[in-house]
Amino acid sequence: MMPQYDYSLLKSVGNDVVISAYAEIRRPNLVRIGNHVAIDTAFITTAADIGDYAHIGPYVSIIGGAKGLFTMGRFTNLAAGCRIICVSDRYNGDGLMGSAAVPEKYKDAVDVGPVAMNDFANVGTNVVIMPGVTLAEGSVVGACSLVTISTEPWTIYIGVPAKPLKSRPREKMLRYAEALGYPVKDDR
Repeated sequence: MMPQYDYSLLKSVGNDVVISAYAEIRRPNLVRIGNHVAIDTAFITTAADIGDYAHIGPYVSIIGGAKGLFTMGRFTNLAAGCRIICVSDRYNGDGLMGSAAVPEKYKDAVDVGPVAMNDFANVGTNVVIMPGVTLAEGSVVGACSLVTISTEPWTIYIGVPAKPLKSRPREKMLRYAEALGYPVKDDR
């Protein structure tokens, strides 16, 4: 029989959720998962709130330990190999880095900032997102990009660092979401 992930460890879990038995969720008691979610062979060390119709692809890392927080809205996707960094060493030479076992008084400064993906935000393969970034509703980040600042709604970003490329249409996606029972308030 194929090994299964132990869903009882999670803070909460919705219906129609598939988590690979090979996913590692270090703090499952801090993880909430909505409905219609798939999590492949991901590595998650932070608190997380994952919305409905979300997908976390293979070999995705969401790191930051007990201080980190990651939120993922509805109809979102993290493609293979993405790195979500919720807490990061600053690498400024003021202390020791790397190990959580180093006493605080000897550690280098760290950047701590929740990372959020609002509804309809999607991330391409091998993207890196740094602490404190919010991907606005409907924004998309192209493969191999580095995101260091928050994005604008319904905009496509690419590059290192990621820069806006063009706008993305929203009406069709909002209609599809509504057809699935997710009414969207048009606040324009």
